[in-house]
Amino acid sequence: MREYFMAGGRKLSYLDFGGPGEPLLALHGHYNEASAFAPLAGALAPHRRVIALDQRGHGESDRAPGYGRDDYVADVLALHRHLGVGPVPVLGHSLGGVNAYQFAARHPDEVSRLIVEDIGAVVDCDWSFTTRLPPTAPSRGALSRALGAAAPYLECAFRQSDRGWGFSFGIQDTVASQKALCGDHWDDWTAVSCPTLLVRGTRSDELTADHARDMVARRGRRTRLVELPAGHVVHHDAPERFAAEVTAFLSEP
Repeated sequence: MREYFMAGGRKLSYLDFGGPGEPLLALHGHYNEASAFAPLAGALAPHRRVIALDQRGHGESDRAPGYGRDDYVADVLALHRHLGVGPVPVLGHSLGGVNAYQFAARHPDEVSRLIVEDIGAVVDCDWSFTTRLPPTAPSRGALSRALGAAAPYLECAFRQSDRGWGFSFGIQDTVASQKALCGDHWDDWTAVSCPTLLVRGTRSDELTADHARDMVARRGRRTRLVELPAGHVVHHDAPERFAAEVTAFLSEP
């Protein structure tokens, strides 16, 4: 079910996949939106109730004047307060992964467990792919063909308008967000106190094996690394294995 709430004078949207299970907050990456977690929500039901945010500038949420680190974290806090839940597990992919661990570091009483999917404590974004995206195409098929092999990873954000087919995110908004994501976030990563699962795709072009191991080493026993046969979007490339690892981690005492 799609729901809306106001945060900082802007409308934010989220999908509550429902069910009787314990809530799990999910934060998507760039080029995606809350619906990207629909397969995961189905795999985790009925034991987990996935609630996925359309982050600012994505999906049905409003565009924003800024896409800084504090802005994204404030949105996650606003969602948490809107839901009125206690400490909950938080999962984030890529952009959402940094948002998730920064939220956990800065609001430790609100996060019981943390799952970070294929993003590091130091981020060096390349937005050249973003600037090459076609702003519009005459049909959904034409847009998919223009994207080539990347199409399956972006199709949840395809939208039709009076100008043709495009995306539910703004290209320049995404560039601004990617620029703001770049940087050294070690202080936030090492400040996280809850049990953490770091998931890396073995074919990832974003998170190297050495950096992932360094992240685990700096956090100690409460963090472990799982590597799955996938690229950067592990939940898309290896959905069953990803869901199984998430389930096992959330079931640990």
